[in-house]
Formats: sequence, C-alpha cells, structure tokens
Amino acid sequence: MAINTKVIKRRLKSIGSTKKITKAMEMIAAAKMRKAVSAAIDTRAYSSLAWELLVNLSKTQKVQIPLLEARQVKKILVIMITSNRGLCGSFNANIIKKTALQMKDPKNIAKQVIDGKEILPSDRVEVDVIGIGKKGADFAKKMGYNLTAAFSNMTDTPNFDDALPIAKMVIDAYEKKTYDKVIVAYTDFKSALVQTARLRQVLPISESDLEKTLFDTEEKNSVKEKTNLNDYLFEPNRTDVLQIILPRLVETQIYQTMLESSASEHSSRMVAMKAASEAAKDMISELNLTFNKARQAGITQEIAEIAGGAAALE
Repeated sequence: MAINTKVIKRRLKSIGSTKKITKAMEMIAAAKMRKAVSAAIDTRAYSSLAWELLVNLSKTQKVQIPLLEARQVKKILVIMITSNRGLCGSFNANIIKKTALQMKDPKNIAKQVIDGKEILPSDRVEVDVIGIGKKGADFAKKMGYNLTAAFSNMTDTPNFDDALPIAKMVIDAYEKKTYDKVIVAYTDFKSALVQTARLRQVLPISESDLEKTLFDTEEKNSVKEKTNLNDYLFEPNRTDVLQIILPRLVETQIYQTMLESSASEHSSRMVAMKAASEAAKDMISELNLTFNKARQAGITQEIAEIAGGAAALE
C-alpha cells in the first residue's frame, strides 16, 4: 500500500505542475486575445466599406485593369492562415479540414461569376499554397501541394507591414496571369467561444463575394449603410483611382483576415488552456481522494495487524 501512495504522490505532483503551466498559458492567451480582438474589430468597418466602394467603382465603369480581370480558372493560389504553435484547441484542425475538403476537388472553388454568368473552370485545375503559420505550411507539404512561400515569423498580433510582402507577391502573380484566382483560407472571429473557418476570394474582385463579406460584417457589427457613389466626383477619373486603390484594398483584405485569424487563435488557446486547467483540477481532486483512501486502508491494515499480533500473545 505504501508503494501505491508514493505513485499517487508522484502523479499529484506531475499534474499540479501541468496545471500551473496551463493556467499561466491561459492568462497569457487571455491578455493576447484582448489585444488581438480589439485590433480585428477596430478595422472591420474600414475593410468592408473599402471593399464595397471598390466593387461599386468597378461596376459603374468597365475598365481594363489586370486585378479586375476575371478569366477561366486554370490555376488557384490559396493563402492559408494557421498558427505556428499547437495547444489551441481545434483552431488549426478546423481550417485545415475545410481547406483540404475544398482543395480535394478544386473545381468547386474555381468557378467565376461575371455579370451573373458563370464561367466554368478548366478541366484540370492546379493549386498552389502560401502558408502563413507553420501548421499550414506543414499541411501543404504533407498533402503534396506546391508551397510557393511560407511565413512563420509573424508576431502574436500582426501589423500592416506583415501583410505587405504577401499582398505584393499575390498582386504580382495575378497581374502576370500566373494565377487566375486567389483565395484566402482563414478563421473568422465571432466571439471567444465561436470561430468559423472560411474561404474568401481576394482576386479577382467579386460582387458576390462582396455581398457575403458585407453580410458577415453586418451580422457582427450591425452595419447597414451602403455607399452612394453619386455624391462623389473622381479626379482625374475612376480608372486612375482604381489603379491606385486596388493594391491597397488587397493589402487591407489580407491584413484583415490575418487579424481575424489571430483573434481566433488566441481565443481558442485561452479556452483550451482553461479546459485543461479545469481537467487537471478534477484529476487532482480524484487523486487526493484515492490517496486518502489508500492511506486510510494502510492504517487500518496496520491496526489490524497489531491487534492480531496482540491477540496471538495472549
């Protein structure tokens, strides 16, 4: 019985140490989450209104700008945003599962819609991946996709400069017609307990994707106003305005998805570490009860042995 109590003591000590670690990680994740959530929410309105303005501009005047050109899809670029580390619940698993499901048959995400008409993709659609975060890059390598770039040195709360090299790579590749469609796979933050894996089209600019984006933003922020372009004059003309703001918009959209994913990651990690701490607490309670029972049984056995020995001497 003494051996059993020693084993239980070692387990209690081990679980107690683990609980201290998970509790510390929970507190750190909570602090990072508040900062990341604030950054994501503060930029949502700007991101959605900028997107709406751009689509309205592109609809009101047909212009030949490479970033607005929709063509038959032969090759897709997927920007996959995950985390560098684990211990964040189902955060990585959800976005990887959703992306893998869509990339299994890329024709599902290769369709284009222009003026209400659907453009069917090529018979064979190729997929390249840009990994933001080690988990996404590892997924692309494991599944055999062509990993064109990997960004794993991002800070806990991404800043706008982090999105610039990714946006430049995407814009240059699309203008050179290396890719016919660019999609970002990210996790949309709704609350500390609810995060949704999403795939959003970045290029070419899509009116249908705009409607989905604005609906999501309205649902989260209750933004109902629409931009009215009739009250504005553009100098020198709308074409020049589009050529200037299009790259900025792509940068903004990629940056916003990075912020949403960052907020979702820290929220998932906080919830996961809180659950781990509570599980450790329950295990410690059960082990303490087991330890007390084992110690009581040992004492009872010793008393019985003493009593038996005394009875034998009489």
